[in-house]
Amino acid sequence: MKVTILGCYAATPRSFTNPTSQVLEVNNHLFLIDCGEGTQVQLRKNRIKFSRIKHIFISHLHGDHFYGLVGLVSTFRLLNREKELHIYGPKGIKEIITLQLKLANSWTNYPLIFHELTSREPQLLFEDTKVSVSTIPLKHRVYTNGFLFREKEGDRKLLINEALKYNIDVTLYRSLKKGKDVVSEDGKLISNHLVTADPPPPKSYAFCSDTVYDEEIVPFVKNVTALYHESTFLEEEVDLAFPTKHSTARQAATIAKLAKVKKLILGHYSTRYDDIELFRTEAESIFPEIILADDGKEIIVE
Repeated sequence: MKVTILGCYAATPRSFTNPTSQVLEVNNHLFLIDCGEGTQVQLRKNRIKFSRIKHIFISHLHGDHFYGLVGLVSTFRLLNREKELHIYGPKGIKEIITLQLKLANSWTNYPLIFHELTSREPQLLFEDTKVSVSTIPLKHRVYTNGFLFREKEGDRKLLINEALKYNIDVTLYRSLKKGKDVVSEDGKLISNHLVTADPPPPKSYAFCSDTVYDEEIVPFVKNVTALYHESTFLEEEVDLAFPTKHSTARQAATIAKLAKVKKLILGHYSTRYDDIELFRTEAESIFPEIILADDGKEIIVE
């Protein structure tokens, strides 16, 4: 599981920073999370293939989180895309994007499928045999969701030397990886635990931006491998956090501590600050395992 940060700064783009967008790579999926201005350029800079993006998740309809979307949709058309593109976001996103396409007479030549969200409760958005994606209801100035990505438990690890020792035919190896007991070539029932080991623990990634400090999200992100939580302000500007429905680095760290997450990734920094290391310093006083997001940074979730 790998996160590539395309942009992680609040509000306005600058020549050297970008608004929110990131790519999560997990089990051969490439999920695009939010799509602020400049996302296309950042995708190219980070050598991420456009054709691999099949699912886009938009947290809310503030410009710094989705103003790059119509451009990306249009570029896919110019590149003669044929694969379906699924877009998950708040109700209204279909109207916004299709109006732009209509007025530009630029309808897509590929299936464009919108999944509009209205629920205030966690909702399963996508699931296959390897991964699931659910919403995390957040409290912001407009209807907003975070997203929880969970790996499913993989196949058991085959201990090949043990399998050979117990005289198990190779045609049964797949059954062993699926956790089944098998019969050896000499007719003995071989218990699965004798010839396999547990698979690696499934990893999980929670994306929470933008949101006011809200302990109600703790159960939804409990024990995740990595939590991305917005930290727009430092504590010295905490008086700005609540009215704008944003969080401080200290508040993000408090959520991480309460949820017992493994790692906390900070981002969505206000551009008023010249040094993002200040966010690490503040958060570490509450929660030690801090990673600072930054444009172009790759983060392995493990």
